[in-house]
Amino acid sequence: MPYIIISTQIRLAIGPTICGDEWADPDLMKYLGAELVHTFGNSFKEYISSDPPRVVLNKMDLIGYKVIASTGVGQTITWTLYKADETTAEKGVES
Repeated sequence: MPYIIISTQIRLAIGPTICGDEWADPDLMKYLGAELVHTFGNSFKEYISSDPPRVVLNKMDLIGYKVIASTGVGQTITWTLYKADETTAEKGVES
């Protein structure tokens, strides 16, 4: 899973941080301290960490993920991160 999107509400810059959808890697979500929750009114589940985005992004950096883009969407800020897998690294493609 080379791409992941991290997000939070701008007014909640100290957390919680949304770390993935219900199909995200459960081991990665455990490492981030994120729990799978179903918020009332949503038709989907998502992993949420009580850590602020800075802490989540630092954890991702420690395991090789790099921020490749960030943007504000309404009242939400999102970061797209990428980590080259073994196949990509063998082909000489850089992240």
